[in-house]
Amino acid sequence: MSAPLNGDFATLADSAAPVRIVLVGAGGMGRAWLGTILANPATELVGVVDLDTALAETAVSDAGLQPGEGGVLVGTSVSEVARATGADAVVNVTVPVAHHPVNTEALFAGLPVLCEKPIAPTVAQALSLAATAEASGQLLMTSQSRRYYASIAAFREQIASLGRLGSATTEFFKAPHFGGFRDEMPHVLLVDMAIHAFDAARFLLGSDPVSVYCEEFNPPWSWYAADAAATAVFEFEGGVRYTYTGSWCADGLETSWNGMWRVNGEHGSAAWDGDTAPQRQLAPQNGVPAAIETPTAMATVPAEIAGSLVEFVGALRDGRVPSGEVHANVLSLAMVEAAVRSAESGTRVAIAEVLEQAYAQAVSDEPRDDVRQALVAWGAAADGLT
Repeated sequence: MSAPLNGDFATLADSAAPVRIVLVGAGGMGRAWLGTILANPATELVGVVDLDTALAETAVSDAGLQPGEGGVLVGTSVSEVARATGADAVVNVTVPVAHHPVNTEALFAGLPVLCEKPIAPTVAQALSLAATAEASGQLLMTSQSRRYYASIAAFREQIASLGRLGSATTEFFKAPHFGGFRDEMPHVLLVDMAIHAFDAARFLLGSDPVSVYCEEFNPPWSWYAADAAATAVFEFEGGVRYTYTGSWCADGLETSWNGMWRVNGEHGSAAWDGDTAPQRQLAPQNGVPAAIETPTAMATVPAEIAGSLVEFVGALRDGRVPSGEVHANVLSLAMVEAAVRSAESGTRVAIAEVLEQAYAQAVSDEPRDDVRQALVAWGAAADGLT
């Protein structure tokens, strides 16, 4: 599904002034975003919102700023802090269960939102947010931060030169001892981490998934309460098979956090270790093996969340639809939900079925008349997301 060149969301009246931002969430990831906002000359931090105002004040102070009147305003209400500071936009770094209410409040307060992944805990809530963005006329963008590397951009260019594609694989093997909620959550690898790879697969292949078959298990030595390893085989448009296999309790020879990738097409193969420059080898010509090629130079681009912020600000200034816009991002979340459903049922699951069932639930559960009307106007999830 391709995004239009320009969106229907409001842009900034002054495209030269720094974007005044309210950050929602002052935990560990919130602090990372706080530093990223301060480091970008195109953005200005004017407020921090958190239910724990002491935590927010400490985060602001630790960044060398003054919390409160005359400095960075701290509070518990997104709309109130935004109104008091004259904010232009919101960055939402709350826990996933809070994404829907925080995004909704901000959007209907007239504020575009850049939200940490996942955009919502469920596909039904994600569809509700897509309709909320339409009803409010504001941009809602997900920060799929793993799209923002010079090496992944170079890898995508190599893949485009391979002609018709046959298969793509990601291997992800890490052994993090997080402690806390991740150690207890169900489907921890699929829900908390695999969305990065699933979203990157859509980005790299330039197409969308059709179905998935997934198996989960928990190695005997796992320190996680639920399954921390999985293999999922997706069918993409055109018949391409994308296989993701990984584990979060795999000590030794660990992969990059981006995983290890390989894509095969009719003209050859390309591979990426997740960190350094990708490699490509085309098919032999007249029996002579082709040389293995590595890009001699790659563009210097802001990486990870810094890249997300740059694209968000650019979209607010010129109206160009960012790659993480909510409508485009729903399918990445649908891949996760479909993989979980397949692992639980032991059957192949169609992405279209997940979307349409979520759409029916979204229409049924929606409390706002304007958002429900926007959802109903789609007629079907697939039509609303195209």
